[in-house]
Amino acid sequence: MTSTGNPGDGSGDDPGFRFRDIAVVAYLPSVVSSVGHGAVMPVLVIHAGDLGATTAVAAFVVALLGIGQLTNSLPSGALVARLGERRTLVIAGLVDAVAMLVALLVPSVWVLCLCVFVSGMSWTAFLQARQGFLIDAVPISHRARAMALLGGSMRLGALVGPLLGALLIHLFGVRSVFVLAVCAALASALIVTRMPDFGRVTRGVAPLSVRSVLWEHRRTLLTLGVAVIIIGASRSVRTGLLPLWADHVHISAAVVSLLFAVAATIDIALTLPGGWLLDTRGRQVVAVPVVLAVGVGCLLLPLTDSALGVGLVMAIIAVGNGLGSGIVMTLGADAAPREGRAQFLGGWRLCGDIGNTGGPLLVSGVAAIAPLAAAPVVIGALALLGAIWVGHWTGRADRKRRG
Repeated sequence: MTSTGNPGDGSGDDPGFRFRDIAVVAYLPSVVSSVGHGAVMPVLVIHAGDLGATTAVAAFVVALLGIGQLTNSLPSGALVARLGERRTLVIAGLVDAVAMLVALLVPSVWVLCLCVFVSGMSWTAFLQARQGFLIDAVPISHRARAMALLGGSMRLGALVGPLLGALLIHLFGVRSVFVLAVCAALASALIVTRMPDFGRVTRGVAPLSVRSVLWEHRRTLLTLGVAVIIIGASRSVRTGLLPLWADHVHISAAVVSLLFAVAATIDIALTLPGGWLLDTRGRQVVAVPVVLAVGVGCLLLPLTDSALGVGLVMAIIAVGNGLGSGIVMTLGADAAPREGRAQFLGGWRLCGDIGNTGGPLLVSGVAAIAPLAAAPVVIGALALLGAIWVGHWTGRADRKRRG
């Protein structure tokens, strides 16, 4: 095994550690890549429609990003185990750049579908490799803050991306955001070539299979992993439920966009306080409020009929979500074994992706068989029940980690 050195090695405390020493290689690629994704996401439906897609197909195009992430969760773990974090990050950036370039140049909605799917696959590989790098680069005493900053860096990019995209669309048209996405992906791939490679890959020895690693740690995945599914589902329902309710009470699209921007600002503002709480007070004290905030917010949502009311609900959910920035990655880093870490994190990412995909599907399913007002009530009640499971297993994880 070759190594360039490891300041944290995933254990202990390092009083000389400073986040600014790793800021460029650890966080700048995430910000840059997220700007590209954030610029493209709002216009995917519009671009698909320009290519002749029906409303249903255009919605499917957007869903393919999440499907690509879900599909590649386990293969990404195997890829990181075989190639290491740095090479995986470079490949992911280049693949994403090619996908966005093809989406720009080829006037076919089905080619666009393929490109969005591939982009989702590259994005999940990118996230897993970044998580693995931070586990090595940061001491345990600073781990949660490191993961929170990673989550915050992606949220910052997702906030800046649409704003920059709006300017480009005004000046050059919708297709210009794909040019931005290509440049962002290439820039992120270039930046990560400067990051150290901590030598997790053992040369000449075949890595453990994903199946064997997941089977060995099946109890963790079926307990704490289910808690991650609940957290992911709770977080993701807001993207489907809140716009539906806002439309139901006749709030304009411009106002809804402004409310989401305010919520995103709250998310980003609470990133560092949330990371500090995770490091100093434990994982449970943050994980439970993430789910509780969604439960309370959803139960209050049917009582709202104005932009102010919906905005307050969004703020409540954003407080929990912001404090929980990096919670899923932190729990994964805590639970990951030393041997077979990348493969385990692939399974962990799969749990998160199941939650992220399942939340909007739950909203859609309840709304399809019941009045819209029933959806937030059902989801709110499920979130409160889920908070019990999350609290129990994150509490056990805290006690085990301290022991």
